[in-house]
Amino acid sequence: MAEHKAVISWQRTSPDFLKGKYSREHTWTFDGGLTVPASPSPSVVPAPWSNPANVDPEEAFVAAISSCHMLTFLYLAAKQGFQVDSYHDEAIGVTTKNERGVPWGSAVTLHPKLVYGGEKTPTPAEVERLHHLSHEQCFIANSIKTEVVVGE
Repeated sequence: MAEHKAVISWQRTSPDFLKGKYSREHTWTFDGGLTVPASPSPSVVPAPWSNPANVDPEEAFVAAISSCHMLTFLYLAAKQGFQVDSYHDEAIGVTTKNERGVPWGSAVTLHPKLVYGGEKTPTPAEVERLHHLSHEQCFIANSIKTEVVVGE
């Protein structure tokens, strides 16, 4: 068993909190000491009450899924003897409304582009199998109900 910690901090900076006129900018601090500026998505809370330059929870959710998939893929590829020289993913998350009208992250599509080196290069079928196994073994994917798809 492992624990993972994040400290989320926000401070009121204006007198109009009760009127809804307040910044939602905040920070995420992780156990390694990194602090990340965060904000709601401007599609959820418009500026000036959000900051599009900061990471929003929806982006972080997509990044966590993509990162976990990549790390699992790299591990499995190495075990199979495939040398991965680079991995680049432009993952896209989609938010829709559920049957109660509440928005949720309904799908994430991964678009991994890999470059292989070394003497042993995987076939397309082997790459597909590695992605399938990566999805099965990624603990983030196993923790969510969002559909995760590997696209092209």
